[in-house]
Amino acid sequence: MTNQAEYVPPQVWTWEQPNGGKFANINRPTAGSREQKLLPVGRHPLQLYSMGTPNGVKVTIMLEELLALGHSGAEYDAWLIKISDGDQFGSDFVNINPNSKIPALLDHSVSPPLRVFESGSILLYLAEKFDAFLPKDLAGRTETMNWLFWQMGSAPYLGGGFGHFYAYAPYKMEYPIDRFAMEAKRQLDVLDQRLAQSTYLAGPDYTIADIAVFPWYGALVKGFLYGAAEFLSVHDYKNVLRWADAILERPAVKRGRIVNRTWGESSEQLLERHDSSDFEGKSL
Repeated sequence: MTNQAEYVPPQVWTWEQPNGGKFANINRPTAGSREQKLLPVGRHPLQLYSMGTPNGVKVTIMLEELLALGHSGAEYDAWLIKISDGDQFGSDFVNINPNSKIPALLDHSVSPPLRVFESGSILLYLAEKFDAFLPKDLAGRTETMNWLFWQMGSAPYLGGGFGHFYAYAPYKMEYPIDRFAMEAKRQLDVLDQRLAQSTYLAGPDYTIADIAVFPWYGALVKGFLYGAAEFLSVHDYKNVLRWADAILERPAVKRGRIVNRTWGESSEQLLERHDSSDFEGKSL
């Protein structure tokens, strides 16, 4: 391992300068709003404030899947929250999610409007509200919840751990990259072994577990995340690749993946979504 000067932690840590690599300009050790800022409200029952990161994509895929099933009550407006600009620290957004993370949802079909935050909570809320993508039997529901919560607990090691040190840190550091690459590959192996036994994560049917896991691990093995496919030898995880390919073929997934996206070809970006016609002319 490369020799580096040993860091000796102080007795009490204090925040003295911005840190966090790519996101150093917005990272602070405090919570709460930083400015008074109103959020727009559209005409649909569901108002989503998000960005096309893996956690945001979970929810736009879910909403597009619900619409594809004919649930008109799942119509939604998707407003872009530019996290690199700190939009998530505006007062209205913090009122919906005090943790200042996307995605955040307001359901105006009830009075007063109901806030829902954390992507796993939003998926579960929508699944129960529309009685879709969540098995009714105890065994199927429990297995779905197992994998949903597996994703919520595991992805921080992939994103905040591996992704940060591999792609976003101000310089490459061998120890954290090795540490989190090992964990990312272990997680991929967990999925690969499960998907060797089952078509989808919770069984034969597509559920919110797949919707939650795909934007992280499906994107990783397809080379969409961190430019790390070769580094992590993702071709070894053949069952994950089979599963990811099947999910990518779903029309609702193709639509959901481009909502609130701010990178890539312009034909693959839909900064805001207010109607199904907004997808016209986009690469799907």
